[in-house]
Amino acid sequence: MTISVFELFTVGIGPSSSHTVGPMRAAAQFVTDLTIRTSLTEVTEVRVDLFGSLAATGAGHRTFSAILLGLEGLWPDTVEPDHAEGRLAEMRAGGTIRLGGITEIRLAESDFHLHPETVLPRHPNAMTLAAYGLSGHALYTETYFSVGGGFIVTGDQPADRSDDTPKPWSFHSAADLLALADDHDCSISEIMLRYELTSRTRDQVHHDLLHLRDVMVACAQRGITQQGYLPGNLRVPRRAHDWHSRLAAEDPHRDAAFAEDWVNLIALAVNEENASGGRIVTAPTNGAAGIIPAVLHYATHYTRAGVADPDDTAVRFLLAAGAIGSLYKERASISGAEVGCQGEVGSAASMAAGALAEILGGTTRQVENAAEIAMEHSLGLTCDPIGGLVQIPCIERNAISAGKAINAARMALRGDGTHRVSLDQVIETMRTTGMDMSNKYKETATGGLAVNVAVNVVEC
Repeated sequence: MTISVFELFTVGIGPSSSHTVGPMRAAAQFVTDLTIRTSLTEVTEVRVDLFGSLAATGAGHRTFSAILLGLEGLWPDTVEPDHAEGRLAEMRAGGTIRLGGITEIRLAESDFHLHPETVLPRHPNAMTLAAYGLSGHALYTETYFSVGGGFIVTGDQPADRSDDTPKPWSFHSAADLLALADDHDCSISEIMLRYELTSRTRDQVHHDLLHLRDVMVACAQRGITQQGYLPGNLRVPRRAHDWHSRLAAEDPHRDAAFAEDWVNLIALAVNEENASGGRIVTAPTNGAAGIIPAVLHYATHYTRAGVADPDDTAVRFLLAAGAIGSLYKERASISGAEVGCQGEVGSAASMAAGALAEILGGTTRQVENAAEIAMEHSLGLTCDPIGGLVQIPCIERNAISAGKAINAARMALRGDGTHRVSLDQVIETMRTTGMDMSNKYKETATGGLAVNVAVNVVEC
């Protein structure tokens, strides 16, 4: 089914949508469902089991911390990062959590049961939560799968969340999307807008999209102000602050010759914030969160449409990007643990390329072509984070892929929209490539750069 832009783009905290946001959301949902079944005061113990990629790289992705926060009833879209850090410090000092913010029980990250070699059939990102009462009486157990982009499903829930009721303006392939645009003589962003209008007013859509834009901008601005080192034993220095100081001095009047430098800076700043656990927009994932903001920055500062009306440009950009992202979520995957980084950075670059092509005045075929080009040249991209941290190669990869998205859009606009490989074909190729890819290249930190550099130990 078509995925709403407001499901693809959600506010959360870093460093990973599948390993931080998803597990936190699952834990919070567990507490909500547990409350329906019993009083939280009846709970004396909670057991946490992590499987596959969540167990293998969870420590570096702050999965354990996210679960503890979720069990306290905190949600990733509303929790304040500073409050989260304060609570985590208190939990670590006392070895206890307040389940649902009510019942104090003993639980620490060291109590989690890790099964990195056990991959459940449905998805490599799996976790089971179980609550027990007096004398070990089982009160409630549920298994959750974090399927990318902060999306979670339970053991008996369809991964595609589809139903038998068709929704107006739905599309299930790029071919469907183009046909709708042809039939109604409108753009890709307009098709997505009409889909969103089935559940929101036009004013709500605009307001909520501009809120997402504002969170992206605030994230980049905070990233620019911070100095020092990113969390973890890699000791990766923050670079955005120094880059910004130099760039602002070199380019005080925002000359177009420096556009690529600003794009690199925005991507870098956002992903440094993500790596630090800051507030970001999953776009469509945390690991790829810098690409959409960076290319949107380009669209609003370096295109005629963006300079003339930055708000309208931002709305159209995010709608067009969301339409393309929906295809990846439905027809393939945006989970690095499932298909490698091609599903995260590759999908984000494709979304950004198509959106920018529309802002630049491209036809629907040129938009589809731009999205196809960006993914075609991201195929096979592995997810091999050093030390299990969303830092190397993730941060620079976002900047490189933002540039790739801009280049793909400009290449598409030099053509007339006709091309040999369709977007549907490249999405299917990405999916099958991901299925064929060795697990060591899918967010396990057991292959690629993660084992071929001096620092190669997953944080634990």
